[in-house]
Amino acid sequence: MKFFSAQYIFTNTSGPVKRGVIAAEDDGTIIGVEQNNGTLLEKHSVEFHNGIIVPGFVNCHCHLELSYLKNIIPQGNGLPDFLANISLKRHSVDTNKLKSIREADQEMYNEGVVLCADICNDDSTFFLKKKSRIMYISLLEVFGIDSARALNRMNDTISVSEKAKKMELPYFIVPHSVYSVSLELFRLIKKQSEANTFSSVHFLESAGEEQLLKSHTGPLMDAYRKFLSPFSELNIPGDHVSAVLNEMNPSGNLLLVHNTFIKRKHIHGLMNRKGIFWCLCPNSNLRIENRVPPADLLVEEGCNITIGTDSLASNKSLSILGEMKTLQDYFPEIPLEKLVRWSTLNGSIALGKENEFGSIEPGKKPGLVLIKDADLQNLKILPSTTVKRLI
Repeated sequence: MKFFSAQYIFTNTSGPVKRGVIAAEDDGTIIGVEQNNGTLLEKHSVEFHNGIIVPGFVNCHCHLELSYLKNIIPQGNGLPDFLANISLKRHSVDTNKLKSIREADQEMYNEGVVLCADICNDDSTFFLKKKSRIMYISLLEVFGIDSARALNRMNDTISVSEKAKKMELPYFIVPHSVYSVSLELFRLIKKQSEANTFSSVHFLESAGEEQLLKSHTGPLMDAYRKFLSPFSELNIPGDHVSAVLNEMNPSGNLLLVHNTFIKRKHIHGLMNRKGIFWCLCPNSNLRIENRVPPADLLVEEGCNITIGTDSLASNKSLSILGEMKTLQDYFPEIPLEKLVRWSTLNGSIALGKENEFGSIEPGKKPGLVLIKDADLQNLKILPSTTVKRLI
């Protein structure tokens, strides 16, 4: 048995516990949390830490297989340029891909991540996921705007899913984004994902998406013409809201990722779709679009928010704390307790793993992470704040 204490414990079951004591089995299973009314009593074998203990982090959006593109893709030129560079360099960079994936997994583990929803276009991460100390849910991503190739695209992804199934890895088949999937392909994906308890889609991450959907013009259309093989006229959804409501599996939780250009009209249009979670990856958005998502609007509208890192192709690290720092910088009115909840409990609920992760309470194995060198008087993250994994 192990005992942990700190200046504060954020359990996600109540308010912050001051100088409480967490009892855990050697395997990380929580036995209980002792509240001492702010006074730490002397107790044998209690590890006391000067900081804030929180549950292990949940990374709700990552592309582990793109880790080898770290520092390769030019930043700040917008999504069309980013996508073009991914297409051009994805198969030409001479880097040890498996080594990059291992290093990224280790980085996330060290940064306190216990659960990760990871986008996959192939099976390159599967062997690592089988051995990793992080629980991964693989989201097998399908994309393609050429209607004539929709069935081929779907069959390619089904082949990847068969490998995941054979290795007994949890997975779901999901569309990449509203702007990158033809209606024909959307409907094939919907049929394949009828049993999904969880789905995900990149959502309003660039300024040109609505123009593309409405008139088939703009920077995204120009990028498609440049780096894709010739294709017939587009047959894609007319807008983001109708795509979610009409072309995606209506059951299970749905993660809308990025939301950099989300507006109130989109939120209201999706109010009747149950189980929606809004995933924010602000550091990636800054590096691609020089903009952060309107977290204040999402809070005002009562949205369920989670946090992701996106990939090392668009981010300098896979640190959930790093994303929390950026959100606090841009939205200082959002309390740390709420940021922690987004990055722990909300993520575990979105992924359907709240019985195991997300809160510090008896019977769970959520992992324990220490937030060090924070402003403990005002409960704020500082530029110098780091994390240490305790369990």
